[in-house]
Amino acid sequence: MAKNVAERSKDIVSEFAQFQDWEARYNHLIKIGKDLPELAESKRLEDFKVKGCQSQVWIHAHKNAEGRVVFEADSDALLVRGIVALLLRVYSDAEAADIVQTPPDFVREIGLESALSPSRANGLMAMIKQIKFYAIALGAG
Repeated sequence: MAKNVAERSKDIVSEFAQFQDWEARYNHLIKIGKDLPELAESKRLEDFKVKGCQSQVWIHAHKNAEGRVVFEADSDALLVRGIVALLLRVYSDAEAADIVQTPPDFVREIGLESALSPSRANGLMAMIKQIKFYAIALGAG
């Protein structure tokens, strides 16, 4: 059975705990981003662009056959691409209610929010907000 959002969040916190400093964490985020599949050009539309991000970020969502919300996303910036990939590891292929109801505590617990510039931190919160909006919309459908 797939892990829920809270369990995935704990896994992320454990994963990042192994890195001693933010340079190592940034490098890990960039590596995660490089492994993210590229988003199809047909989904790189203005409708899927996250508002409030310094970089270009696109998030696309749909429900799979099991009724779970699946996200695809990409960014034109290397570090942000890693952040997007991290968010997808936590939220993609999860129940809509689970996505909406589980707070993004892992962001604070791994120190990501405080390590980012204010504009990047705002962009991160905009991405999480967009993910939760998609979950609400798809959960109602």
